Amino acid sequence: MILAAGRGERMRPLSDVTPKPLLEVAGMPLIERQIRALVAAGHTDIVINVSHLAERIVEALGDGGALGASIRWSREAEPLETAGGIASATPLLPEGPALIVSGDLWTDFDYARLAGVSRAMASDPAMPRVHLVMVDNPDYHPRGDFVLVPGTTGRPGRIATGEGPRTTYGNIGIYDTALFRELPRGKKLKLLPFLNDWIARGWVSGEHYAGPWANLGTPDDLAALNQRLAAARAHEESR
Repeated sequence: MILAAGRGERMRPLSDVTPKPLLEVAGMPLIERQIRALVAAGHTDIVINVSHLAERIVEALGDGGALGASIRWSREAEPLETAGGIASATPLLPEGPALIVSGDLWTDFDYARLAGVSRAMASDPAMPRVHLVMVDNPDYHPRGDFVLVPGTTGRPGRIATGEGPRTTYGNIGIYDTALFRELPRGKKLKLLPFLNDWIARGWVSGEHYAGPWANLGTPDDLAALNQRLAAARAHEESR
């Protein structure tokens, strides 16, 4: 599932006329880059939730066939926050683990690296029910979100809320969709209270990703990334 229903308040005025997932980095809409990465990793059946300027996104992507995907749409009359959006989309999601990502991320993360965790979650009841990809804390979020306790050989790390160095949730995760099926549909629900509860129950594992990643919040963020990528491209072409 790709989360694409948000208003993108901090991205105004750009997001007043263009939904944030359709803003371009290096000439490609953010959500298109996500879809291409998901398809490359074998995730071709995709659910996308939309609300703000919804039809702009639907018109741009259609059924996903041009990108090698099959897209189904979960429309929200108003943005329902992350947990509310997932809960409302559960009729379209598979039983068991599902990969859920934000539509406004820019990253080189290889989604194929999560295949083993997803298979283990589906087959082993002892496995955690949520697996989060954690990234280094960005400048705008220096305190991070959660502690990532290193795993043992063959086992993923564990997410905790206690003392220790914190990293930031990278808005890439695998979730057992059963966690959302009992929640009310069509209601605004934030994800963090549920994550805190699931972490306290020992249901959440995690891993660290140190590669390129950006959660673009403002027009300045978008411009800076485009400038950096253009400079890097010019440098490569001049070599």
